[in-house]
Amino acid sequence: MTTEEAVARARAGDATAFAAVVEPWRREVHAHCYRMLGSAADADDAAQETLVNAWRSFADFEGRSSVRTWLHRIATRVCLTAIERRGRRALPMDLGPSSERSQRGEPATDIAWLGPWPEGPDDRVQDRESVELAFVAALQHLPGNQRAALLLFEVLGFSADEIADQMATTRASVNSALQRARAVVREKVPDPSQQRTLRALGDARLHEIVGRYASALERGDAAGLVGLLTEDVTWSMPPLPHWYAGLDAVTDFLLDQPLSRAWRHRFTTANGQPAVVGYQRDEDDGVFRAYVLDVLTLREDRIAQVTAFIGPEHVARCGMPAELPPDAPMNPRR
Repeated sequence: MTTEEAVARARAGDATAFAAVVEPWRREVHAHCYRMLGSAADADDAAQETLVNAWRSFADFEGRSSVRTWLHRIATRVCLTAIERRGRRALPMDLGPSSERSQRGEPATDIAWLGPWPEGPDDRVQDRESVELAFVAALQHLPGNQRAALLLFEVLGFSADEIADQMATTRASVNSALQRARAVVREKVPDPSQQRTLRALGDARLHEIVGRYASALERGDAAGLVGLLTEDVTWSMPPLPHWYAGLDAVTDFLLDQPLSRAWRHRFTTANGQPAVVGYQRDEDDGVFRAYVLDVLTLREDRIAQVTAFIGPEHVARCGMPAELPPDAPMNPRR
């Protein structure tokens, strides 16, 4: 079946043909929804709603634009509606000052937290760069229309005229939104990108750093762990609202909490960045259960930020096991 034949059959109500028509753009639409909404779960819902809406209205698709453009028009409108309903997602540092000493408390369940994005096997370098944590977090500070315009133009490569059509606005409005959005992103996203930093490090050096990070946590080695961090390191743990900045505060927290517990770690990636799954030992049965996904942000050869997303649901999205046996070895990449 050619693309033209598949489109014709889909317009006539052939569900199999419709699936074939939209499949090349499914991952791209899903990632667009994540960038817009800052949550993989919200992106699931928005991408599903996009496909449902596309299927219901595909009989009206006349081919004046490409299927890709048409799908992104639907996805963007779905996401803008979701943003109006829920607002933006946050990281702990968006909500208040850092803590100087280790804090204990309950998760803040009334806050819409930014979440991680699991990397797909076919994601390209430019895909990974556009889902880096700093970039997605910066997007959350933009109004929905500016967020959409920036992503459609800078990430997906649509023209200002195409974006104006997709968003039912004018070219002048799109250009104004782009100008304002770029200013905010420039202020909030550090340079160089994580992709450039990781390429400069090389795989061998990166694996060494991540391995030493995991080993230090497992062995309770405070000096070894602190030696991997920058002077201005930040450590946050959504959905816990408190966070730490600088070696003194982070060290106090590490000694009081993570380094006093038994861990096993396994390696993955999230948001195009190195990540470590932390399994905490259950004192009752000795099983190590998925507890946290640490997404690491590097500056040169040091860790500048640890964003520790607490919750086994984040681990599951990365395709990692929910638990490890009591005799699971320490950091296997060491």
